[in-house]
Amino acid sequence: MRKTNYPIIFSLLFIITLTSFPSLPEAGKPSDLYSEAAVVIDARTGEVLYEKNAYRTMYPASITKIITTIVALEEAGLSDDVQVSFDAVNVIGSRVYLLEEEILPLEQLLLGIMISSGNDASIAVAEHIDGSVEAFADRMNAFVREKVGVENSNFTNPHGLFEEEHVTTAYDMARISAYAMGNEQFREIVGTKSLDWKGEGWETTLYNHHDLMRQNDHITGVKNGYVRRSGYTLVTSAFDGDTEVIVVTLNTPSRLFAYNDTNKLIDYSLAEYETQVLSLSGEDLLTNHIIPEELAVTTRRGEDVKYEVREEGEIIVTGKGNRKIAHIDLEKRYLTDLPSYIIPSDKETTVVKKQEEPIKKSIALWFILSGFNKVFNR
Repeated sequence: MRKTNYPIIFSLLFIITLTSFPSLPEAGKPSDLYSEAAVVIDARTGEVLYEKNAYRTMYPASITKIITTIVALEEAGLSDDVQVSFDAVNVIGSRVYLLEEEILPLEQLLLGIMISSGNDASIAVAEHIDGSVEAFADRMNAFVREKVGVENSNFTNPHGLFEEEHVTTAYDMARISAYAMGNEQFREIVGTKSLDWKGEGWETTLYNHHDLMRQNDHITGVKNGYVRRSGYTLVTSAFDGDTEVIVVTLNTPSRLFAYNDTNKLIDYSLAEYETQVLSLSGEDLLTNHIIPEELAVTTRRGEDVKYEVREEGEIIVTGKGNRKIAHIDLEKRYLTDLPSYIIPSDKETTVVKKQEEPIKKSIALWFILSGFNKVFNR
């Protein structure tokens, strides 16, 4: 099976260590959300900007399809012909009304999954890649553990219909979604507001079920969901300038409340925080370490930051009042070809000196703060 080329492949990742850094401010922090669980992260740095029960085990419903789609994009080709099975046609819930033995390109099915939440398309894709829903679920679980680096989710199907063991957390879904939004094909699919659908049994115009996509041009994705046992679930990406955030709300009592909570969290996070990209000048390059040309950090909005590159192989980033923002140990680095800026914290690190293995500094690098479970605001 042909594997889709991922647009952003990172060959070198740094592990960033946070130790007892002061929290960012809580001014205007929402306190009256309807959602049982919620989280906001900086999509580029992974920094947690807000959390409410973010690590509580919950039922995801159709936001599961985020994983289904990113897995398909990395494991198959958009032009693959997918034949629809009896099981796909007869699934319950939202569908794009596929016919048994109908053949459609994978790209069209992924659009049907993310725009119109097609459960039938989800099963067709899963069976195309792995032969069965069960085998594809195993792939989903391995994918989120090994490539994204989250450990508190378990998926048993590709569509999100309720099963007792099909669970996740708001935090896991935020990280999975940030990973997925790093894929330009995924971003294009979830950013599609409407689609003229042509199939053997149905021709219509599909409209993106994420209503906020049509209400706010700063919203770029990603997926909504609902089943009775999960309540309303919603994952949203939104940007302001160079700053993009991922907002997840779980088990909200209505679609309207989910949108209200999400809008509050977007307004709060984009007003309070921003992503700053520091250019590390050539004069600061060390002789025996390879450092990135750019470093993304999450700061208070408008905050002036500075950095210091130390000869022993550390980069210290500080903000107002000498508040530490990031401490990067260049001796702790992990070489990988995974298409993600997120790596599991328990991965073995490899010490690499510049003179031992030169690597082009022009490679685009992304970073993850290793203290992901330490949120800024509790």
